[in-house]
Amino acid sequence: MSYARMIHTGMKLAAAAGVLLALAGCGGGSAGGDALNGPTQVVAVYKANCVSCHGSELQGRVGPNTNLQKVGARMSNSDIIRQIEQGEGSMPDFKDRLSAEEIAGLAEWLAGKK
Repeated sequence: MSYARMIHTGMKLAAAAGVLLALAGCGGGSAGGDALNGPTQVVAVYKANCVSCHGSELQGRVGPNTNLQKVGARMSNSDIIRQIEQGEGSMPDFKDRLSAEEIAGLAEWLAGKK
């Protein structure tokens, strides 16, 4: 096999590996993948305001207290509303950024995560 042919074959293999890696990165995340199932508007508010700290699977990204996968087991609906409105620690308050309806929708949805 000529040197040029070996280079050409190597480039094809590298390109194929790159495509496979890119496709693997497009996977659906965790096996369950339904952490963000819920009312469309509520999920949109979550994605726009919460996902950067709490993650696309509610897994938390900024520390142990940011995991929301089972938040409803440890906080009531009213506790969640208060947390969203007032913030705490590194979490900012959202009372001036989100409407009362958006906050109530998020709280109801999250309270169901048990």
